[in-house]
Amino acid sequence: MPAWAVVSDASPQDLSVTFRSIPRRRREARGDAPPDLTATLDRQIDQQLDAAAALMRSPADPPLIADAIEAVRAKDWDPSALESLRTIATDLGRLLREMQRLTADPGA
Repeated sequence: MPAWAVVSDASPQDLSVTFRSIPRRRREARGDAPPDLTATLDRQIDQQLDAAAALMRSPADPPLIADAIEAVRAKDWDPSALESLRTIATDLGRLLREMQRLTADPGA
């Protein structure tokens, strides 16, 4: 199962993989849909990325968030920060799946 599929107990490495996959997954979910169709979901995704970036003190760019995650040594993780990242990753996955459903059937 891909790392992004289940993140409730994801390790920092799993979360790093998840954040690195977001640009590709977002492109795939959006497809050729017009920007106005996905605008609301795009804003929600950007808000989640902003939250992850603030938590990791990095720019809100998924690969840079992943770099920041990888830079934290295992013993230095704050459990609440790790849980917050897991929640954000779960929300991002949900939003990307929602976008994929929306663009697959624009009349839905």
